[in-house]
Amino acid sequence: MRNESAKQKKCVRYFTKGPSVATPLSVAEPMQQFGGNWTEVKLAMLKDYLAAYTTALKNQPFSKMYIDAFAGAGYREIETQADSLGLFAAQAEAEGEGFFDGSAMLALQIPTLFDRYVFIEKKKKYMEELRRAVSANCPSLSGRMDFQPGDANEILPDLCRKTDWKKTRAVLFLDPFGMSVDWHTMEAIARTQAIDVWILFPAGIGVNRLLKQNPDHIPARWQEKLDRIFGNGEWKKAFFKTSSEQTLFGEEIVTKKVRGSISAIADYYRERLETIFPRVASNPRYLFNTKRSPMFIFTFAVGNPSPKAQGLAMKIARHILGKVR
Repeated sequence: MRNESAKQKKCVRYFTKGPSVATPLSVAEPMQQFGGNWTEVKLAMLKDYLAAYTTALKNQPFSKMYIDAFAGAGYREIETQADSLGLFAAQAEAEGEGFFDGSAMLALQIPTLFDRYVFIEKKKKYMEELRRAVSANCPSLSGRMDFQPGDANEILPDLCRKTDWKKTRAVLFLDPFGMSVDWHTMEAIARTQAIDVWILFPAGIGVNRLLKQNPDHIPARWQEKLDRIFGNGEWKKAFFKTSSEQTLFGEEIVTKKVRGSISAIADYYRERLETIFPRVASNPRYLFNTKRSPMFIFTFAVGNPSPKAQGLAMKIARHILGKVR
């Protein structure tokens, strides 16, 4: 164990100065670019929880698993290419430059190791880069690694079905770009009753931008996206209110988007999560861009039905979510 810890130090801050010289990216390849202060806050919270989680379960008989459903290449460059971000270009911002560890590499730095690390990534290029990084810099952990290229909405339900959850406990990090996590995936996660999940939910950068002032003006394909992420079409009742207004032509029934839409989205998503998870954090963290516009909410749900396990997990998560950074 002592030698293993010493070898593990080779993983620390690997990408601080960029990708490995041994496995450089082609100049023509687009970098995995995203981030800003909100990214730092999100990853700091995740790292704090992983450290507390592995410490709390250190002497428990369960096999401990870390799952990163959108693992990326293992690094991130804090600079954005607006022309590649599509619907989200207006919200994403460049906030400095440089290479920093992504969630996958940060998870490997936790002093108390997980027994298994599952990295899911849809883009083959990013998965190959992550494989090379781990192989070159964390060779002692190679036996614990499970790289699964593909769509998280297909891989996660399959992983949930095939794992023996009587002997396993896990922490899952859901950090999609956009509205990529379908509700059926969340249901599969909840059914395990063994996974604690941290969720980056695109309340402002995604959902709110699809909610027109009048629901009749929302394109069908946008409605389908909202149905998939919330699990049904009931979101219309949460985000739109119908009332009667006096006009020059008499009384008219008008349907409008509710005020405080971001908080309404956060509340509704928490309510939806509470229908499938035993406990959900009541204090989600709002993540803002430099103009103080809310982009995401970062929240937590615990799957374990045990009141004792829920109490400990929620105590840690609430503290982390409420911590000033």
